[in-house]
Amino acid sequence: MSFRTWYAVHKWTSLVSTLFLLMLCVTGLPLIFSHEINHALGHSVEAPALAAGSSGRADVDAIVADAAARRPADVPQFLVAEPDEPDLLYVRLAERVDSPGLTAFYTYDARSGAFLSAYPLGQGFMDLMLRLHTDMYLDLPGTLFLGLMGLLLAASIVSGIAVYAPYMKKLPFGTVRRERVRRLKWLDQHNLLGMVTLVWLLVVGVTGTINALNRPIFGQWQTTELQALAAPYRHLPSVTGKVSAGAALAAAQQAQPGMSLSFMAFPGNDFSTPQHFMAFMQGNTDVTSKLLRIVMVDARTGAVAATGEMPWYVSTLMLSQPLHFGDYGGLALKLLWTLLDLLSIWVLWGGLVLWWKRRHVSAEQKLAALRERQTAQA
Repeated sequence: MSFRTWYAVHKWTSLVSTLFLLMLCVTGLPLIFSHEINHALGHSVEAPALAAGSSGRADVDAIVADAAARRPADVPQFLVAEPDEPDLLYVRLAERVDSPGLTAFYTYDARSGAFLSAYPLGQGFMDLMLRLHTDMYLDLPGTLFLGLMGLLLAASIVSGIAVYAPYMKKLPFGTVRRERVRRLKWLDQHNLLGMVTLVWLLVVGVTGTINALNRPIFGQWQTTELQALAAPYRHLPSVTGKVSAGAALAAAQQAQPGMSLSFMAFPGNDFSTPQHFMAFMQGNTDVTSKLLRIVMVDARTGAVAATGEMPWYVSTLMLSQPLHFGDYGGLALKLLWTLLDLLSIWVLWGGLVLWWKRRHVSAEQKLAALRERQTAQA
């Protein structure tokens, strides 16, 4: 493509997406440290120290029963665990087992069974940041729209490289012409910081777009692989009444030794079948803890009915989610993500300033800039 075409692509993809990308970068900053901030705000807790000599694990069914008793009108949907919090177990409840939303999210000590806290759903600073960052309070349409902004960001970066490259034929890399007019200094700073953050912006843009497809991706799994697993049992009645989550979890752990629970869906949930628990098991390294294997457990007998891998597109999603927020390398990577996020905010703001200043440039200044571009390309 010609320079003029690349410039037009860079200009319009940047203009359309920049305000939304600025919002995503600003709201993404606290989300990088969501775990630490939630602890500081008291919304999540650490596992308490136990008395010397205490050991063992609590009765999972007793934990589920306690959670159900706290909200008698609701039902348990999921058991949830975190690889970095092995002594905690979470219970998610909703109005129905297949409800898309949740009504309570309780934290328990997995060793003693003690109730520790209830997460404040739909309120507070972190919930506001998360909703703005994921869907702008517009549910799936908002999520898909922000995914589109991620694609426009990628197009803006690629076209920006094509626009910036001709200038570098005559100037050393990273030159900032401080002695020239202020607009040229802004342009040089914008280009330089854009190149510094280029790879990171591509990573968060692409992973953000993948994350925006969370529901369609799991929807594809539910209508293909999950339906295939459920097909042999369609003639059986749905499980009703009391079922043993503890027996199902024990069977899943025995079927996948060396792995731990990520989450387990109760029978009748969209992530299980009407007759089975579906346990999603994770590895114990930084990478394998983001990849899932499934164990389907008969809710009546506690026997394992099937095991398997999640398809590649779900694995891609699971790997992209923590990478988007720098949740792979501990505090050091989070601090790097924070620095690059702040630099990206400056790049995006600088792009808006350049566009605004260009609207007020005289015809003579535009002609001089055109001549300079032509000289750079010669």
